[in-house]
Amino acid sequence: MKLPISWLKEYVDVDITPQELADKLLNCGFEVEEIIYKGKNIENVVAAKIVYVEKHRDADRLLVCQADTGTDKPLQIVTGANNVKAGYTVPLALCGAKLPDGTKIKEGKLRGVSSYGMFCSGKELCLGDTDYEGAGVDGILIIKENVKIGSDIKQVLGLDEYILDISITANRPDCQSVYGMAREVAALLDKPLKPLNMHYEEESGSNIENCIDVEIKSPDLCSRYIARCVNDIVLCKSPEWMKKRLRLCGIRPINIIVDITNYILLEVGQPMHAFDSRYIEGKKIIVRNAGLGEKIVTLDKKENILSENMLVICDANKPIALAGIMGGENSGIKDDTKNIIFESA
Repeated sequence: MKLPISWLKEYVDVDITPQELADKLLNCGFEVEEIIYKGKNIENVVAAKIVYVEKHRDADRLLVCQADTGTDKPLQIVTGANNVKAGYTVPLALCGAKLPDGTKIKEGKLRGVSSYGMFCSGKELCLGDTDYEGAGVDGILIIKENVKIGSDIKQVLGLDEYILDISITANRPDCQSVYGMAREVAALLDKPLKPLNMHYEEESGSNIENCIDVEIKSPDLCSRYIARCVNDIVLCKSPEWMKKRLRLCGIRPINIIVDITNYILLEVGQPMHAFDSRYIEGKKIIVRNAGLGEKIVTLDKKENILSENMLVICDANKPIALAGIMGGENSGIKDDTKNIIFESA
């Protein structure tokens, strides 16, 4: 599992280096396969705001830009990218900058016009969409958030981070989460473990039984199944802090509901799923073995023919999820979803 040090520090005071922490974990049975530094080999690259763009006088495919780097005078940058516009904030490799592929940036001329740096694409920073939304586009990476001009791009894109890639053995499922590893690290460092914040506000007078009823017909395969109803949601993108943590763990952010379920899995090791409640017939969830030949189309759009030894989550009439594997397409979150059921088994 991937353990971002910054996330770990939310629960325990880590006051040693990543290498020292890796050594201590190895001594108590956790092999750290790799210490990843996301900003490795990125030097002297800053967030710059393009303030002016004009065509190159001698080259139709080149643009001459003026870029604000937070200093008194804008820098002139010549680029062949066609997705830059005045007002955009982009990564700018200054003269003397170093990029992950070993490229070093220096002052030069393109068709007779001086350029004092280079705008960077996600590819040139060795980033993809999993690392930062939009990094996979064919062109310069556009920074969508409001950031301080001149800031180190590693801080802007969440690359100034150390991550431990830890091999968790099969007998330690309690450590397959950030909080589980925080418990171990707190013991190793003799530090207090900060508690999880489990508080949430429940609507006054609400009763889950008015929304959904749960019945477990296969208790040998599922000993407990709980659900919560959330109404009047607005499907939107997750806050940047959540998206950053998901990316650090190798998960691409999707939307606030999907991201919440993935975040909880990473934080405490508990799988969750969300259903659109309007597709749950009979206001009932039944946990049972599948019928022989029963079918379900899962979220990956594949039709699955089930056997009797498979566990399924059903409503009153049909399967809506393969238990512990994937939700059904017939009950997934849509763009117009308003009311959802969070489930945890």
